[in-house]
Amino acid sequence: QVQLVESGGGLVQPGGPLRLPCAASRTLFSITVMGGYRQHTGKERGLVANIRSGDRTNYAESVKGRFTISRDTAKNTVFLQMNSLKAEDTAVYHCNALYRDNDYWGLGTQVTVSS
Repeated sequence: QVQLVESGGGLVQPGGPLRLPCAASRTLFSITVMGGYRQHTGKERGLVANIRSGDRTNYAESVKGRFTISRDTAKNTVFLQMNSLKAEDTAVYHCNALYRDNDYWGLGTQVTVSS
């Protein structure tokens, strides 16, 4: 199993930055894919970005050029750096790990973009 703990959520003004760390209970080298998802109120959870071995990354079209996903293997932590935030980025952000063909989720952290 993998336990995931997100942090870093909160209230931020439009255009501002925010960084969301996600700490995993296992070495990232054992996890196939780490990703960030978000869920807007009343909608299904959707992929924001993910990262896999070799630091290969994938982004949702809506965040390309604004968000960057990276990982620190020494700390077993993945980071979602969010810049130029917009009101429509307001959501609950969840960390995900694909480990041995199973999906694991963090509890999520609220991000609110508002002036």
